[in-house]
Amino acid sequence: MVTWDSEQYLRFKKERTQPSRDLAMQLPPDDGGVRRVLDIGCGPGNSTAVLRERYPHAEILGVDSSPDMVEAARKAYPDIDFRLCDVSSQLGELPGGFDVVFSNACIQWVPDHPHLIPGLLGLLRAGGVLAVQTPMNYEEAIHRIIGRLVHSPKYADKLPQQREFYTLTPPEYWELLHAHASAFRIWKITYMHTLPSHEAIMDWYRGTGMRPYLQALDEAGRKEFEAEVFAQVREEYPVQSDGSIIFPFPRFFFLATR
Repeated sequence: MVTWDSEQYLRFKKERTQPSRDLAMQLPPDDGGVRRVLDIGCGPGNSTAVLRERYPHAEILGVDSSPDMVEAARKAYPDIDFRLCDVSSQLGELPGGFDVVFSNACIQWVPDHPHLIPGLLGLLRAGGVLAVQTPMNYEEAIHRIIGRLVHSPKYADKLPQQREFYTLTPPEYWELLHAHASAFRIWKITYMHTLPSHEAIMDWYRGTGMRPYLQALDEAGRKEFEAEVFAQVREEYPVQSDGSIIFPFPRFFFLATR
């Protein structure tokens, strides 16, 4: 099981929070009809705080499977309710009847989306809205670099080979939502982040995509793995005139009504 570090995650708080802001702007207006909101995979609370801004008078609950993330969220936002919940196995333990169920950059870590998506819709009242954003950047250079190394002869016996991300394709989500929602729309945005250096790309992925593999190695193995990734990152991402790096990051969104 992956363990999460809230401090590492929040080093790119602005970049990680922007998609949740963009998704929240698509939610129903704050006209009194939204009273109960659930944030699935709340992390350190940055996405839940966006929901609090959107719905200042609603009852908001944020849930996450990581004790470190929940503790960080409670410290940062004491006016919001947070609790531990692993939605891969405990979805049925959550209450229902929410007006909005929101999830920003979480479901890629949760298996069995043909079961998960109907389950999330089931937490809503009739007419309630499910809003989801998930990274869809697996064709980007950083993922191809990590994938080649993980499956290379050098690391094949040392690193977990199962699929770490469970994201489906847009047509598969279309079919799921077509079957289970009364109305929906899907879209994709590629964020062109400006990062200060190649090392910043490494720092970003230490908090997410490289984390399961780094946890599986000893200290010497981690240093060697990171060095090999870094060498290829420097080759794949050109440097701009001021030394910064353009870091493309595609993300997939959908809004669905129960």
